[in-house]
Amino acid sequence: MKIRNSLITIAFLMFFLCAGYVWAGQVIKLAVVTKPGSAQNICADKFRKLLESRSDYKVKMYQGASLGTETDILKKIQTNDVQMGVITSAVFDAFLPDVRVLDYPFLFESYDQADRVLDGAPGQELLRRLEKAGFKGLAYSENGFRDLTNDRRPVHKVEDVAGLKIRVMESALHRELWKMLGAAPVSLGWPDVVTAMKQKSIDGQENPLSVIWSYKLYKTQKYLSLTRHVYSPHLNVANLEWFKSLPDADQKLIRQCMQEAASYQKQWNRKNMAFFLAGIKKNGMIVDESPDVASFRNRVAKIQSLPLFQDQDTQELLKQFLAAAKQ
Repeated sequence: MKIRNSLITIAFLMFFLCAGYVWAGQVIKLAVVTKPGSAQNICADKFRKLLESRSDYKVKMYQGASLGTETDILKKIQTNDVQMGVITSAVFDAFLPDVRVLDYPFLFESYDQADRVLDGAPGQELLRRLEKAGFKGLAYSENGFRDLTNDRRPVHKVEDVAGLKIRVMESALHRELWKMLGAAPVSLGWPDVVTAMKQKSIDGQENPLSVIWSYKLYKTQKYLSLTRHVYSPHLNVANLEWFKSLPDADQKLIRQCMQEAASYQKQWNRKNMAFFLAGIKKNGMIVDESPDVASFRNRVAKIQSLPLFQDQDTQELLKQFLAAAKQ
């Protein structure tokens, strides 16, 4: 009798443990490094609303710097401490060299061109390659075209960059890019950049208009040059093993919701470009809307020959991207 009761007790415990596991599995931790209202959050929150409205999943969002930098977030996704993230492409640099092709300078001239390549074969191939680093690539949303700000002097041509301490992302490519442009690059994770500007430990930074506006960088930066030197997408990813463990229907639903959220966010970003720029000007930034982009482009023309792109897989993918961008 005692043995029978013990077996029943064990059975109940196993039931509740399994039930608890199933319930816990319905909560997806999703992380972004930016604050509410920023580009990444727009996408993440739209994904949350879509998925929760169509399933029993709950999405717990971590935002701001609550989990550290984007590099920290990616490490947590790799270990499945966090299941998903909306992450700036350049930060994947240290995890998978192939991703450098996305931040190749002056690769794209328009949003339509970026969409065509990223939605096409080259972009989808890169999403598949993320699996080599333990990530499931789900979709591309965007930061947008990156522009240069600083608090020392107007920058019209590449020679004006000489000696400026420019914050760059935690990316070997971006460090080399700004060295070629003549700056003194300083790698910093977001949002430490805002503090660094207030403390005058850097002269400037480079980001799309949405970031400059939402983080009120006009309070610490006087000059803005619309260089559009890099188109900066977000890679919306999940932990690969976690994603593969889900039922096929759930995988399909999560991918679909993220793709819809990414499309929504890109439309939001592009629709608000004029608003961001007008607000930046209204708050006193001196804006060069037509800098000598050719001088910047010429200075980095040989970047493809750097060791950063000498990995055979990376070089092969870059050729695909360059060819597709020209079509």
